[in-house]
Amino acid sequence: MTEDSQRNFRSVYYEKVGFRGVEEKKSLEILLKDDCLDIEKLCTFSQRFPLPSMYRALVWKVLLGILPPHHESHAQVMKYRKEQYSDVLHALKVIRFVSEATTQVEVYLRMYQLESGKLPRSPSFPLEPEDEVFLAISKAMEEMVEDSVDCYWIIRCFVNQLNNKYRDSLPQLPKAFEQYLNLEDSRLLTHLKTCSAVSKLPYDLWFKRCFAGCLPESSLQRQGLG
Repeated sequence: MTEDSQRNFRSVYYEKVGFRGVEEKKSLEILLKDDCLDIEKLCTFSQRFPLPSMYRALVWKVLLGILPPHHESHAQVMKYRKEQYSDVLHALKVIRFVSEATTQVEVYLRMYQLESGKLPRSPSFPLEPEDEVFLAISKAMEEMVEDSVDCYWIIRCFVNQLNNKYRDSLPQLPKAFEQYLNLEDSRLLTHLKTCSAVSKLPYDLWFKRCFAGCLPESSLQRQGLG
């Protein structure tokens, strides 16, 4: 029996006895043991399999560039990240933009606005559409990441990547959605077009927010953010 066939046999057996994902977890642990993490392999893994909760934050931080690939640098880099987080939060408290009554997701938003030079002149100013997107993503991420420093950095870098790397792709997603729906359920697509519902689908809510606030967090947790 070849190595691949042995692995496939073990995977099927584990799933049948209730240990789904055991082989995948072992594969991830092997990847994470390398002195220099292979970003491409981690990205491929996270796109194919759900990330175990115990490794999720670490993998996300590496894929988003919050942590470098080299293990030996992780502690020092996170020290700097925590110091920056504390400095920005302190500045917001000094100028009275946040207080003890401010929700955590709003704190994340104000920190992001301050760091990106978009902090309004007053906390009472109405939120922009992009702020609403940030809050939706923050609420979803807060449910998945316990540490506030990790959570802020993951949100910050994820939103930056979404705005910079994928901005040009977003307008193309509704058309791609229709193409996939046509392949999966052409009758449903025909029905939606017949009743003029396709153009009224909440594409902005789905794609600009990456389904945050639309799908349960359990459906978003498997993503690798690559």
